[in-house]
This record gives sequence, structure tokens and C-alpha cells, in this order.
Amino acid sequence: MKILLVEDDAMIGRAVKQGLTAEKFTVDWVQDGVAADLAIGNGGYDLVVLDLGLPRKDGLQLLISARKKGIRTPLLIVTARDAVADRIAGLNAGADDYLIKPFDLDELVARIRALIRRSAGSASSVQSLGALMIDTIQKTVRLRGALVDLSAKEFGILEALMRQPGAVVSREALEESLYGWGQEIASNTVEVHLHFLRKKLGVDVIKNVRGVGYRVSET
Repeated sequence: MKILLVEDDAMIGRAVKQGLTAEKFTVDWVQDGVAADLAIGNGGYDLVVLDLGLPRKDGLQLLISARKKGIRTPLLIVTARDAVADRIAGLNAGADDYLIKPFDLDELVARIRALIRRSAGSASSVQSLGALMIDTIQKTVRLRGALVDLSAKEFGILEALMRQPGAVVSREALEESLYGWGQEIASNTVEVHLHFLRKKLGVDVIKNVRGVGYRVSET
């Protein structure tokens, strides 16, 4: 899952990015409202974590603008503005949740996961298709009841494919879900991870739809 972190405080930004990366999220971090506006407009994120007190463009105005443009990416405001009026303004502007600084990283992670599940139309962190089951909180995969040991990238690919079981996901979309800005990606990186994923799950679990992308199929 790919997160856009919008936070101008360097110490907080580094700590949150490190913590989310440790939880196997892919994180892009920007430090002002104009850069955030461009990143949100380009899309490709599962969720935005947004501070309000930003240089160049205020976070609340950024949120209002994004919703007016029809951008529906789940958005979690994380800010020191703790007045009830500020919370009401943020939620009325289109935020999906509001978290006050200082906060516990575990709570931030829990709220992010809850919002992503809600946006996917699922109340559970567990998704299954046939004999395959994935738990996005515990970061576990089971095939016919047996645990399957996956690398972080392999899990990320399977997680992206299982958001809409049976739907085709392009190679480009898989790359976007796995890598942040500035990370060099070899042309066959996704194919290499898929190769090892198929070795662990079975060649029939992930289908290649020629010229389109990949999908998981029921086993």
C-alpha cells in the first residue's frame, strides 16, 4: 500500500516515514502544500496523511481543492490544531479522519489501515480467494491453511492483487504500489518478484493476462 505523507516538520516526517516503512507501507514524503497538491493530483496513492500548517499552501485549502477536483483518495489529517472547530472544519472539508499531535505511531497505523479497508469496502483485514488467504495487518499469507513465507515485495504484490480478487492489475500499477520516489526500478523487477511468488504459491495462482497485467485466480 502506498502512502503520501505531507508534513513540513523534518523530525516528525522522518520518524513517521520510518515507522510506516517498517510496517511495509511504501511512503512518499513532501514538505509543502504545493508539492502535495501536485502529488495528490498525479494519483497512485491508497491514502494521504496530511498536516494542516504547511508552507506555500495551507493543508485545509489543499484538501478542499482536491475534493472539488473529484479526488476521492482517503485522507487522514494529522495536526496540532486541536480545537473542536478545527476538527469540524477538517471533516466537513472532506477528511476521512482527524488525529491530533502528538500521537502514537501504532494508533496512526491502525487508523490508516481502517481507512484503507473502509475505502475498499471491507471491514476485515483478512481477504481470501479459494484456498488463498491474506491478512494485511498480521502480514501473513496462508495457502490451504499452511503459512507461506513471503518477502516484503512479494507480499506487497500479492496484497495489491488481492484488493480486488480476480481483477487485472497492470505491471505499472504494481510498481507504483511497491516503490517510492527516487527508487531505481529495473525493467524486470516486478516479473522477478512474481516468479518467486509463483514458486511459493503455485503457477496457477497468479495469471498473466498478456498485454494487460496480472490477476489472482481461485485455487
